[in-house]
Amino acid sequence: MTSDTTGTHGAVLQDTTPDENGPIVELRGAGKSYGNIRALHGVDLTVFPSRVTCVLGDNGAGKSTLIKIISGLHQHTEGDFLVDGQPVRFGTPREALDKGIATVYQDLATVPLMPVWRNFFLGSEMTKGPWPVRRLDIARMKQTADRELRNMGIVLDDLEQPIGTLSGGQRQCVAIARAVYFGARVLILDEPTAALGVKQSGVVLKYIAAARDRGLGVIFITHNPHHAYMVGDHFSVLRLGTLELSAERSAITLEELTNHMAGGAELAALKHELAQVRGVDVEELPEADELTAPVAQPSPEGTS
Repeated sequence: MTSDTTGTHGAVLQDTTPDENGPIVELRGAGKSYGNIRALHGVDLTVFPSRVTCVLGDNGAGKSTLIKIISGLHQHTEGDFLVDGQPVRFGTPREALDKGIATVYQDLATVPLMPVWRNFFLGSEMTKGPWPVRRLDIARMKQTADRELRNMGIVLDDLEQPIGTLSGGQRQCVAIARAVYFGARVLILDEPTAALGVKQSGVVLKYIAAARDRGLGVIFITHNPHHAYMVGDHFSVLRLGTLELSAERSAITLEELTNHMAGGAELAALKHELAQVRGVDVEELPEADELTAPVAQPSPEGTS
């Protein structure tokens, strides 16, 4: 991680990991069962600083369960979960935050009618004056919010405007900047482009790359392989709670990633049957043996 990454209230994050080039978060054979229902099984995932790890999967693939384990909402029931090389078992999301793991959900947890600066500090407001008559330090919060947003390349003309008047992409970017300011080392983004148009999706992807450039490890949860491939360094595809693919960017093409995401293995297995259906073109479908084996994850040493 770069030595000048800013954390909570502008503090510099230094020596936050035993090995600055080592993984921040690591799952080894992790899984989660709810009674007799196994939602996740045998998942390996490694998150390094200054890299974007994309987790893709269709509805019901296990993406939400994975988020809940890493963010501290649920505990894993099998395998190992390590932060900075040490086994952990979070009891609450606050414990995950204390380790620098922040999650930006689709609903963003914002108050639409409140100003941008107030949402930036929501729940962590700055105050001034002696106790018990301390009051909000509004000027300082506005100045800090403006500075931190500009550091991420986000320029807003009026921080007094209700955050609900911003576009979906802008609100996502404010949430990302807020997480960076409050000390995130790992940023989990839950389908940030799912409800956005092409232009706004591009804005969000730009700030995902900016977060990576500031030294954060980013977990980008998405069902869109095109968005993932634009910013991703490593790709993991979940299917029915298991890891179907784990591949570095250099080891997979966008077409191959799309095939895995779209259930290419299942379609390839049915290629012969589909060929019998009138009007179905199977020439572009890959062979089954081309899509069944996950790609091993190499060490990120030497990658940019």
